Amino acid sequence: MKTMRILKYVMSLSFLALTILGCANDDDKTGFVNQIPAPTNLEMSVRVTQDNSGLVTLTPSGEGVSYYIIDFGDNSEKSEDIQPGERVNHTYEEGSYQVVLTAYNLAGKTTEITQPIEVSFQAPQNLEVVIENDVALSKTVNVTASADFAMFYEVSFGEDASAEPLSANIGETISFTYQDAGVYTISVEVFGAAIETTTYTEDFEVVAILQPLESAPTPPGRDENDVISIFSAAYANEPGANYFPDWGQGGCCGSGWAMFDLAGDEMLQYTNLSYQGNEFGAAVDVSDMEYIHLDVWTADVLQTIEVSLISASNGERPVVAALNPNAWTSIDIPISDYTSQSGFTVADIFQLKYVGTPSGEGTVFIDNIYFYRGASAPTSPTEAAPDPTHPEANVVSIYSDSYTNVTVNEWNPGWGQTTILTSEIIDGNNTLLYEALNYTGIVTDYDNPTDLSAMTFAHFDYWSPDATSLGLKLVNTSYADNDPLKEDIEFVATVTNGEWVSVEIALSDYTTDVSGVTQLLFESSGGTVYIDNLYFHN
Repeated sequence: MKTMRILKYVMSLSFLALTILGCANDDDKTGFVNQIPAPTNLEMSVRVTQDNSGLVTLTPSGEGVSYYIIDFGDNSEKSEDIQPGERVNHTYEEGSYQVVLTAYNLAGKTTEITQPIEVSFQAPQNLEVVIENDVALSKTVNVTASADFAMFYEVSFGEDASAEPLSANIGETISFTYQDAGVYTISVEVFGAAIETTTYTEDFEVVAILQPLESAPTPPGRDENDVISIFSAAYANEPGANYFPDWGQGGCCGSGWAMFDLAGDEMLQYTNLSYQGNEFGAAVDVSDMEYIHLDVWTADVLQTIEVSLISASNGERPVVAALNPNAWTSIDIPISDYTSQSGFTVADIFQLKYVGTPSGEGTVFIDNIYFYRGASAPTSPTEAAPDPTHPEANVVSIYSDSYTNVTVNEWNPGWGQTTILTSEIIDGNNTLLYEALNYTGIVTDYDNPTDLSAMTFAHFDYWSPDATSLGLKLVNTSYADNDPLKEDIEFVATVTNGEWVSVEIALSDYTTDVSGVTQLLFESSGGTVYIDNLYFHN
């Protein structure tokens, strides 16, 4: 057994070593091996035959497991390696045991749990059964059984006489969700190693949860120009809205309205929903919006909700959305689903209407009613580039507030480029702004070239709303044209727009003789690029 385990461990390490060597050309760091997490969610099912033999079946389970070892707790030899999905049988004498399950992952990390078991040839005694409605899940019942001389138990929930009972280790909980609320006969049978079992039966009332127990998802932060809110605590709502206009629905169908308060979070509650609606203080133009959003919670009676936009000039158009029972349903309907209906326009929407199916039979809770569009792409950064962390002794800086910069004699010299250069302060930090950037030069000092031979990387931070390419060229003007030692350019592999990106380029990638650099050039696609923290480091 030990030989087999050592062999498997060596094979695992060999696999990891091959993986590491295969990645060496991309990254010579191998620390990721230590980052493989130890196995999680360990459990062990314990079952025993009811024949006074003491034969116990142990079935381990977990995540991220390569194999298991079980210490049976009776001073016998430990199990051989148990593969995921396998089980092991072990025969016990009468007594109480602490069974230790150890799970190993591919890197050799372990997780351990201890499972107490009691093997007795007496029938289970002192049975205690707890049956409860789940506090959060509608029509869900939780059963827990404990007893002396018991190892596991089974529960028949009484909904389907032909259904197999559910089982669990003694002391653990079994949950079951019914199709319908009502009274059901729940039977519990408790098993030990003895032939005789112990049973318990109870008529239990299963209840449905008819209102949300938690708030709807919080809407994302949006610019005020990108949202028109009708009812939501997350945004500024349009003034003067009426959330229960008198359209006759109460008298005809018993449909009602209330403002439901869930621990300070208000939401609209419509009971016996046939049709209900909202009327705005003034008509709103939602032509520039892309979606209407609402969050709806209902029990399992209502299957769909019809959401209509009503125009002051050209009537109403409906769109139907499905509902998830006993949970918040976040609904996002494209405005185009309305405007594609018979030339409908949305420049003067003044009402919304909600229709439930089946009509008049269910209650809905509605929150976060608003129109929105995708965030407009930012055109400039609002935060400064990340602060560098390299010690100044290890840096040759061209442009950065964090370091002492070398002398620069020319910024964006007139070499025929379209580039316009200005300097901006972003969040208190000096930043270069290049507009219409096709290329630009930075001249340090022709009489005193910058020696970068002790450096290993070029670094800069960029932010751009629209650039599709960006490269940094290094030039040593002491060499003749076409000499590879004179100049070379390295491009960013993929340009990311709308956020600060830190770039590291190995100087070994350049053919330029970096012992005497006099010029640096940025080349791009003609867009706008912010640059900060241009320096070299080792």
